[in-house]
Amino acid sequence: MKKWVLVIVIIILLGYGVTQHKLKVVNEKPPEEANQAQKVTSQMKELKVAKDQIYKGDLLLVNKEHPVPPGGEETEAVNLLEHKELLNGFIVLDKTIQLSPDLVQKFSKMISAAENDGVSRFLISSGYRDNKEQNKLYQQMGAKYALPAGYSEHNLGLSLDIGSTQAEMSQAPEGKWLKKNAWRFGFILRYPGNKTAITGIQSEPWHFRYVGLPHSAIMQEKNFVLEEYLDYLKEKKTISTTVDHQTYEISYYPVSKNTTVPVPVNGRYQISGNNIDGVIVTVIS
Repeated sequence: MKKWVLVIVIIILLGYGVTQHKLKVVNEKPPEEANQAQKVTSQMKELKVAKDQIYKGDLLLVNKEHPVPPGGEETEAVNLLEHKELLNGFIVLDKTIQLSPDLVQKFSKMISAAENDGVSRFLISSGYRDNKEQNKLYQQMGAKYALPAGYSEHNLGLSLDIGSTQAEMSQAPEGKWLKKNAWRFGFILRYPGNKTAITGIQSEPWHFRYVGLPHSAIMQEKNFVLEEYLDYLKEKKTISTTVDHQTYEISYYPVSKNTTVPVPVNGRYQISGNNIDGVIVTVIS
């Protein structure tokens, strides 16, 4: 009898371990993975990275200390009411809302998944803003609730304010669903209430930023805001993670005048600057 009890306990513990590691971030590879990594490394090439790459990509940090870089403003944004083919599963607050079609497509994919869970009352209250619009908002709201023109993610075009037609986002099913699931689609809650000391912005349960996978997954697991995540990458240099059976290796490289970074010869990879001093290379295998 005791033997069967021991077997049941072991099975329960193993099941618990599997549940806890659906999203796993690994900083040190075991020997068998290290051997595989050496094989991948032998198929790498050196890619020249110009200094302006620091200011391009989905991981750009924009806040009161790091403005939108010159030329970094969204150039593909369109008025959503003038492109009603993009209004798929949501409404817009007014006729001024602008977003890039690419970001709208990513957002639409996310809320389509929410609809499958019975959550479907989404609206967009703000998207891309030019400097004139941002400055007007800053004058109205003040420094605690807005950033000056050129220092807002809304000037960058990777953020949007998402609302609900049912209630304010902190209470609405839409807000609760996004807080739990947005990371699966590459979005992060940019200004959570418990990170104000880091972000410099009060809680905004409606403001979501696109950073892409696997970055959103790691930030969700570790409860990081973007500032913390970029610092973490600089500290660790290279990390690996597996999300939905897809393996990623993420490396930070400082960029000076003449810099090269290793990338796969034939494999997939992404490069994004951090808008500070370097680039993040994400190798997908």
